[in-house]
Amino acid sequence: MANCSPTFRDDVFGHIGLNHPDLVRAWFNDLTLADLSAGVLSVRASNGAQLKYLHEHCQPAFAEAAQAATGRLVSVAFEADENPDDPYLDGQPLAVSTSDELQLRCENTFENFVTGPCNRLAHAAATAVSVAPGEAYNPFFIHGGVGLGKSHLLQAICHHIRGENKQAKFLYISCETFINHFIESVERGAIHQFRYRYRHVDGLVIDDVQFLAERERSQEEFFHTFNALHQSQRQIILTADCSPSEIPSLEERLVSRFNSGLVALVDRPCLETRMAILRKKAKLRCVEVPEDVIRLIAGRLDTNIRDLEGALLKLDALSHAQGSPVTLELARSSLGPLPGRSVSIPIILDIVAKRFNVKVTELRGKKRFKAVTYPRHICMYLARQLTDQSLEQIGGYFGGRDHTTVLHGSRTIAKQAKADPDMQRILDQLHTEVQHAAF
Repeated sequence: MANCSPTFRDDVFGHIGLNHPDLVRAWFNDLTLADLSAGVLSVRASNGAQLKYLHEHCQPAFAEAAQAATGRLVSVAFEADENPDDPYLDGQPLAVSTSDELQLRCENTFENFVTGPCNRLAHAAATAVSVAPGEAYNPFFIHGGVGLGKSHLLQAICHHIRGENKQAKFLYISCETFINHFIESVERGAIHQFRYRYRHVDGLVIDDVQFLAERERSQEEFFHTFNALHQSQRQIILTADCSPSEIPSLEERLVSRFNSGLVALVDRPCLETRMAILRKKAKLRCVEVPEDVIRLIAGRLDTNIRDLEGALLKLDALSHAQGSPVTLELARSSLGPLPGRSVSIPIILDIVAKRFNVKVTELRGKKRFKAVTYPRHICMYLARQLTDQSLEQIGGYFGGRDHTTVLHGSRTIAKQAKADPDMQRILDQLHTEVQHAAF
């Protein structure tokens, strides 16, 4: 029954008037039973106030009446024509409020983003997207580990676009917010409002999209939202902790669409980039840090940018607490006694070559025999774990291979080690040998 007949309408409202007279309002005569298909009855209200009342009080009564009139299991979806001036519609729980959006940090702009080999492509693409949203790279997908600057780039794009066009509707949310809104819309029978909110924006910016994994209905809805925005040339920007093809249980059609635009990796920063980041952070916080302290911190911490910032904040706090300037001695006491790393890739190559009875030239060459590729991947894994080199720099030691090859090789070894205790034991032994050789 696609279109609701007058008889069906009389049956529904007659049942409500007879069994739930306290719910009936005079404006019920203005309600339209718009459609009944796939077991869902669509009831259209005239404005947001009516829609709010129906959502809060009438869902069970209308569902009961529809089931009595059809003799089948029927659910009800209330909807209303969207009106940006309607305060009740703006106040609906499904509307994405300011509190739902991720807040932009004032310092997360392009001017304060430090570029290096680890993030140059992502930064250049983000700049292009901010200048021509929906045209330059759409979709734009950024992936990388925690604390490497993905969110900084997202916020820099939003800052630039909102600065250039205050009327632009760029929605910046977490993937969790999207999922929660979708679940709520299904529970309340308000999927139409949900779709309107997400498909009538100039740009959709979602952080941590990997949380769509294993959520089939959310993936289905996101797929259609993605298509609606992309076909109307609205900008889509996504981040994740891994590339689209590595997100577990993500539908192939979503993987294909994410890969259809530009996919950019943000890798761990090399030593020079970490030093530049520390200088920038110190300047933003008006902290005077000597160059030898900058080098010490950058040499000790190579995990992510947040750790660098945390070390700087701790050092500044100690300086204020002691009433003394930031010095190398204060930095050493703040960071603790752990030695800085001086491991080099040639050391790794020598030790791995001896362990697997291959030549260093073979590890750095083009041969793809298993007897060579296996130890080569181990070298890449150890280089990522023990050196300050970026993916591009590591690839340079292995015949000029690109960063994706290095990433694939190191992740292959990490995955094998997780599943095989013997493999993990070999890596631990090599790890110890390399460190002893370096120090």
